[in-house]
Amino acid sequence: MTRRVPLQSFGSLRVRTPLCLPGQRVGIMGGSFNPPHAGHQIAAEAAMKRLGLDQIWWLITPGNPLKSQNGLSSLGGRVELVRPFARGPRMKITAFERELGTGYTAATLAFLKRRHPGVRFVWIMGADNLASFDRWQHWRRIADLMPIAVVDRPGWRLPGLSSRAALALSRWRLPESDARSLADRAPPAWTLLTIRLSDLSSTALRTSTAPKLTKLAVTS
Repeated sequence: MTRRVPLQSFGSLRVRTPLCLPGQRVGIMGGSFNPPHAGHQIAAEAAMKRLGLDQIWWLITPGNPLKSQNGLSSLGGRVELVRPFARGPRMKITAFERELGTGYTAATLAFLKRRHPGVRFVWIMGADNLASFDRWQHWRRIADLMPIAVVDRPGWRLPGLSSRAALALSRWRLPESDARSLADRAPPAWTLLTIRLSDLSSTALRTSTAPKLTKLAVTS
């Protein structure tokens, strides 16, 4: 049986998020980034431009509840690996879920809405995640919390758009030409962004650099 984590209230002052101001548009791009690669950078920069965002937060998660933790590099090691890809002052790197005590997106986004009620957040995820979105805990709640920008990925556009979650949310899909207004929309609202595609994947990079990542996991 899958363990269900309630959408409890998180108010601890120990949880430090990047600075943001009411009225700002902030994209949240979560993932294990194990390891990060140029494809992540392309997605972040395209989302920043296409959505008219003031910031993008690279939210490095302790681990994906739907994936094995075997081979997962340390959180501190992954933070350091992200730095070369999160370029510019509007790209922020954060791992606040560690202090929050959850790896579940629904709980994280609910916390952000309570902590920063005046900020216009957008959740950013890949088309591969849309394909399996209905397996996420409280996925409908996630769609009700924040607008969602789905970033195209090689081979995942059609599986994503034909997925159970995409079909269930189809009435709230915005045309890509309206992407710049997404942050101003009341959820549920989502769009799919066509971007320059990269064949890079964290899984493939993990396989090719396994000794290096193992060292990071031990020493970081």
